[in-house]
Amino acid sequence: MSELYLIVGLGNPGKKYENTRHNVGFRVVDELASKHGLSFGKEERKAVIASGTVLGKKVLLAKPQTYMNLSGESVAGLVNFYKIDLSQVIIVADDLDLPLGTIRLRKSGSSGGQNGLKNIIERLGSQDFARLRFGIGRPPGRMDPIAHVLHPFSGDDDILAREVSTRAVKALETWLTDGIDLAISRHNGPGEQPKKQPVPSVENANTLTTKAPRTPSEE
Repeated sequence: MSELYLIVGLGNPGKKYENTRHNVGFRVVDELASKHGLSFGKEERKAVIASGTVLGKKVLLAKPQTYMNLSGESVAGLVNFYKIDLSQVIIVADDLDLPLGTIRLRKSGSSGGQNGLKNIIERLGSQDFARLRFGIGRPPGRMDPIAHVLHPFSGDDDILAREVSTRAVKALETWLTDGIDLAISRHNGPGEQPKKQPVPSVENANTLTTKAPRTPSEE
């Protein structure tokens, strides 16, 4: 078997999908590549790929170009061509059922309703590969889930998504160097919560201005 580690970020190709919730997988592998001086450009097995070394491990980073629901075509093609053991594969995907700000790593398991993971499982004929789920939260109100996942991050959500991407990169680095069990114990969860601001004393209250709450149209 190959010594190569395969890290796949799921998403949809094309500028109109950039920065959408469904493309957080692309975002994370882009950040990992940038941090370690790797460049995407070459296309292989229906994916844009970057290859090189990360923390002493030979890696292949991939962004399937098949659109989300057919991600397995690319992943299976890369696994079979490079003869990569499934223990050396990890998939980064969005998750509607996790709140934004949360990441969750798993050794294996079902797709959890994520269509990209579902297709990968079908094409590989196995659930035995690691995955990093990036929470994007449920749609607000009666918003259609499809519209939600294809909606760009903005405002505070965009700031939080950037912070989570950085945490996800650290989780992938831990997976590479120390394995999935340590990555799970170290990185699963919502991360650090914002520190509460001190309550102003009564004598200073008249010197402070209070910001008006945002209306729903400002969210």
